Amino acid sequence: MTSTLAAPADESWRLREGDAITPELTALRLLGGGSAYEAFLAFDEITYGPVVVKVVRPTEVDDPETLYGLEREATALEIANHPGVVRALRYDVDGPRPHLVLEHIEGPRLSTLIRRHGRLSGQQYVPLAIDVASALHYFRHVDVCHLDIKPSNLIMGSPARLIDLSVARSSATAAAIHGVIGTDAYLAPEQAVPGAAGDVPGFASDVWGLGATLFHAITGERPFRAGDREGGTPAERHPQVAEPPGRLPSGVPTEVVDVVSAALEPRPGDRPLPHEIAEALEPVLARQPRARLTFKVNARPV
Repeated sequence: MTSTLAAPADESWRLREGDAITPELTALRLLGGGSAYEAFLAFDEITYGPVVVKVVRPTEVDDPETLYGLEREATALEIANHPGVVRALRYDVDGPRPHLVLEHIEGPRLSTLIRRHGRLSGQQYVPLAIDVASALHYFRHVDVCHLDIKPSNLIMGSPARLIDLSVARSSATAAAIHGVIGTDAYLAPEQAVPGAAGDVPGFASDVWGLGATLFHAITGERPFRAGDREGGTPAERHPQVAEPPGRLPSGVPTEVVDVVSAALEPRPGDRPLPHEIAEALEPVLARQPRARLTFKVNARPV
């Protein structure tokens, strides 16, 4: 099997299965990418197992901002050393292919599960919420704001794992953000319009992201309608600034409804703390068995 990136050659390394990313890293398949990076599943001769490698695109290897972003993500992952967060293994910003090596986590993204199977069961979404709340509680202690909590940044397993800290900031740096950082459908109002009503991005923005993600997991739908990116007002671009979220279906436990509603409060100060979310959902978890998810991968190149 081969995999290449559907992008102009000068924007991609055009790596195929078996190609060397570095002398220690062998590409297995392309996982995805963004404007500045390509992400590969690779075999690592140092850890002697599968890893994920974010490689800076050829067009970005000399861009100071891109290299700083890679180093910032590696630093944030080192600080956010929690069981519910992907681990960074090492990084290199000085070599010919600047890259970040991450542990490979077996399991699907939450977004993939929702797309393929629709809404999750309580056996899946309740432990998911508690796992993420646990990580966010730790983030407050080590001063990390993720700022992009969403289904595609969660790997389902036991525990669920947060990935992609590429836009993570300290609380002080997050509060100084003037532009929009994050993903439109899961932006807290203070991320969509920084400084409006005196509210700024911060720890509570991640609680909102958890609330929006939990809503999506429970219903199979996003909590707010899609905005108009070309809209003239913030509310047109980001409906969550002015509109309430959709309704959760009947049969969802009261504790879960209360948590989602509180997490999606417009004002950051009105949202619960992460440990309060976990404490509110523990009784729900105790009433049902936790689903076990097992996934396997054979990633050794031959």
